[in-house]
Amino acid sequence: MDTNHERPDPKQTALTRSRYDRVAPFYDLMTLCNDFLYRHWRKWLWQQMPNHGRIVEVGIGTGKSIPFHPRDAEVVGIDLSPKMLARAQKVKRKLGAHTKLVLDDVQALDLPDESVDATVATFVFCSVPDPVLGFGELRRVLRPGGRVYLLEHMRAANEFIGRLMDFINPLVVTTLGFNINRRTLENIERAGLHIDWTRDVGLGGILKIIVARSPT
Repeated sequence: MDTNHERPDPKQTALTRSRYDRVAPFYDLMTLCNDFLYRHWRKWLWQQMPNHGRIVEVGIGTGKSIPFHPRDAEVVGIDLSPKMLARAQKVKRKLGAHTKLVLDDVQALDLPDESVDATVATFVFCSVPDPVLGFGELRRVLRPGGRVYLLEHMRAANEFIGRLMDFINPLVVTTLGFNINRRTLENIERAGLHIDWTRDVGLGGILKIIVARSPT
């Protein structure tokens, strides 16, 4: 699947940026419960990373993962929101981390083809306006066989719960800015990535760790 001809919707991208700029000052407070429940899985995910090469963290946000970044790797943290990045910058300075912070859009990455060894994202692709386009960009920038590591929530496999999530999703998007009914596994495969394995880590399979890879 060639995604090079596709472009992000500028209106949707601007809307997503404005939402996260707006909540940036109190984002950490909003996600306290999430952090308490799933911080160990975020840490565990980073422990699976290679400790060398170039790693891109998509949607670094306020820098919650910076404490787990491998010191001997070149870690680049991107985010669509300048105000979220400004908060991540404070975490970086406090920890003395070497992470490079960049304003960028996963739907149109400012990175060369096959220039990245691994990518990682935690609770991000629920907010990307066009997730298939975003996953296609990860496929483009990854070296052959490079891996995508994800901690994501998605639409329930149970059809009743899934339909309920579909029904309330518009309200959640309007109020909180993220989708609760994304078919993330399907989106990954539509982008041309291969799923190596998944692991259910909560909410009856709604929350998953996913490891995928680019074609060799």
